[in-house]
Amino acid sequence: MASTAWDALLAAQARPTPFMRHAYLHALHASGSAVEGTGWAPRFALLERDGMLAGACALYLKSHSYGEYVFDWAWADAYRRHGLAYYPKWLAAVPFTPVPGTRLLAVDAQARDALARGLLDLARESGVSSIHLLFPDADDEAALARAGWMIREGVQFHWTQDTAAPVADFAGLLARMQREKRKKIQQERRRVAEAGIGFSVHEGAAIDEALWGFFHRCYVQTYAEHHSTPYLTRDFFARMAATLPEAWVMFVAAREGRRIAASLVAVDTAHGTAWGRYWGALEHVPCLHFEACYYQPLAWCLANGFVRFEGGAQGEHKMARGLLPVRTGSAHWLRDARFAAAVADFLASEGQGVAQYVDELRERNPFKGTAPAPAAPD
Repeated sequence: MASTAWDALLAAQARPTPFMRHAYLHALHASGSAVEGTGWAPRFALLERDGMLAGACALYLKSHSYGEYVFDWAWADAYRRHGLAYYPKWLAAVPFTPVPGTRLLAVDAQARDALARGLLDLARESGVSSIHLLFPDADDEAALARAGWMIREGVQFHWTQDTAAPVADFAGLLARMQREKRKKIQQERRRVAEAGIGFSVHEGAAIDEALWGFFHRCYVQTYAEHHSTPYLTRDFFARMAATLPEAWVMFVAAREGRRIAASLVAVDTAHGTAWGRYWGALEHVPCLHFEACYYQPLAWCLANGFVRFEGGAQGEHKMARGLLPVRTGSAHWLRDARFAAAVADFLASEGQGVAQYVDELRERNPFKGTAPAPAAPD
């Protein structure tokens, strides 16, 4: 399949992201990051009309549930305890990337519905335990529900520009926050500055090979300190530098001329959206993570006219730093009727719990006045 056809179809979607670009997915596969040997066997579901690409979906045959950020470990354990195999399973998602966006690339609603039904047909015919689609946009979710998928509720934390009264800069953002939240952020930033830490910002092609190498060193060390293995290889980042440089901004922390930490943010300048993705440090400095991953990117977004900054999966601590709760979703189908019924009951209960959780979060709104109602990303 030609990369141009894939990317043209993606560009026509309601919520395209750089993570669904052909170059991004190809880099995951060609670098050995998301391949059969790591538990991600790549497949692609394609829909054609009159010899033209009318629909597409990135699909993986998974032998585990790592790197997904929508957790089904309890479901897998229940299968195991009943002597049933949960793996392999089908997964429609971007590996290691909890970013909401269009997953069912389609030329129209009919093609999107056909993809949603076709994926279920694939799951039934292939004999796997289940199929899952993660972080769809609203159009995808509606098509999946119509096709009979079960919908699961989730929450992330995003900053969105106030379109009615835009914030001009980071100082303006702080001015709108409650006093205790504003003071906490100011104290955290002061601790980093008093530690002698300064930042440089590197955009697109200005992130040279030395910077990519330094970032990967930080990334690997931070995983090691958490007794974990990084998902992405050095070659993946090399491929991003070569094929998708415009999608990245790097914030590099240094003290006395020595680089000690970096965060990597993905950007879509056409839509004014940024995503906090990866970070790492060679030494521990109190509050440096908050500065590198939230305050520097937010200040950059404001300075460059961006309207959304998504902080990634989980982490209600992000609320105190100006990111508010936003609903996310996923969709699921299980072959075994007994487990499907049990999961449906669980999702109904969990959905009520998520709604209550969001209500509780809104009561802790860090901004003055009333928090805007959480909504699905547009």
